[in-house]
Amino acid sequence: MPIRKQPVLGFCPIGKFVFSHEDAVRFKGMLRQRLDRWQIRYVDLEAVLPDGMVRDQKHVAPVVPYFREQGIDALFIPHCNFGTEGAAAMIAKQCGVPTLLWGPRDEAPLADGSRLRDSLCGMMATSGVLNTLRVPFSYINNCQIDDDQFRQGVERFVRAAGVVKTMKTMKIGQIGQRIDFFWSTIVNEAELLERFGVQMLPIDAVNLIRKIRERVAAERPRYQQELAEFRQWIEFNHFPDEDSILASLAFRDLVVEIAQRENLDGFCFQTFDSFPAEFRAFLCFGCALVDDAGYPVAPESDVQGAISSVLLEAASGWSGPSFLPDITIRHPENDNAVLLWHVDAPLSLRNPDVPVKLDRPWILKGLPPGLLHFKLKDGPLTLCRFAGTGDNYRLGCGEGHTVPGPYTQEFYAWMEVDDWPAWERQLIQGPYIHHCSCCYGHCADVLEEAARYIPHIGFQRFGLK
Repeated sequence: MPIRKQPVLGFCPIGKFVFSHEDAVRFKGMLRQRLDRWQIRYVDLEAVLPDGMVRDQKHVAPVVPYFREQGIDALFIPHCNFGTEGAAAMIAKQCGVPTLLWGPRDEAPLADGSRLRDSLCGMMATSGVLNTLRVPFSYINNCQIDDDQFRQGVERFVRAAGVVKTMKTMKIGQIGQRIDFFWSTIVNEAELLERFGVQMLPIDAVNLIRKIRERVAAERPRYQQELAEFRQWIEFNHFPDEDSILASLAFRDLVVEIAQRENLDGFCFQTFDSFPAEFRAFLCFGCALVDDAGYPVAPESDVQGAISSVLLEAASGWSGPSFLPDITIRHPENDNAVLLWHVDAPLSLRNPDVPVKLDRPWILKGLPPGLLHFKLKDGPLTLCRFAGTGDNYRLGCGEGHTVPGPYTQEFYAWMEVDDWPAWERQLIQGPYIHHCSCCYGHCADVLEEAARYIPHIGFQRFGLK
């Protein structure tokens, strides 16, 4: 996970004057060890509270400003012996970040009938106050600290917090203007900024085209060497000259530099007509290389597609790039499978057993070359789409897996889901379009949890009846 994107967890252990304080401190230490082992960034309370633990309502006053100063993105409130519910709930309320509630499963009473803790009871008290204050929170079932469900719950919550952080700070570069005949990608930029904090950075197409030409001229020997290496495993067919290929390498370098300089999370790209007309080739190769550099590029001026991809990569813990295909045709033999297809995808996601080529688009006759043709690798998939306007913004997602299917041109994969007719109806009834963002792995649960903390958005799980 890139360090700049990792959420910072406010580690806020809760105790109370009743039950064993010594045992609560022991559990706090064990939890810190787990967070360190799992390489989770966190801020503790050792600098502001005795034993680094909230045990009194008066502790709200020093804890909240300290967590704000440290810039936490989420809050973890483990109940280490019982719980000071008023303090826990007020800290969560005032910090205003995603909050996770958990406590260790209580052991059997001691021989004399006493108990070291009642963490389950304490959590029920805190959850009641959180609900009274209308504070959304996440919860891991009461379990042992070494149980898999605890580790998985923490990791899921941290990823969800990463999605929420990403949404709050997202910045998308828009390369060129919207293509006239793609009405499906019309968006309300002011609404995206007002409701979700998503910023758009316009990138002038004419200036970028000029800089691409200058970069090719300045870096020609280096680009020629790199192209020679790519030619060992990629076919470049029907390109009019070498410069029409080298333009993609210059595009990659310039776009990644813009992303790093402007702190961008991803891009939407005009795709055509200006760029292929100028370079006599599409720049899909360059887009795929930018994807693999960690900045998803949504084709065809699809702003909400870019947002979908950034959110999906955050939900996956930035474990790999996403790709943004069209949902096209149903499988000829499998009623629950559909074709994911088109334009460009990260080369790292290719099936290693099939060839890769850059060639002409088959669907748009007479256009220049530059579209990627290859089969995607096999594996589990998560599909995601952020879409909407006005009061109908929604984050829809579902999970599936690749299956065998007929060969087709351009990049593609056949995806099988639990109930495609249900998916189809939900996608058609909207507010979605034919573009979707996909990544390898299953992370729909993370997106569902994250959506609870993002205002003005509904969540929909595809396929569930």
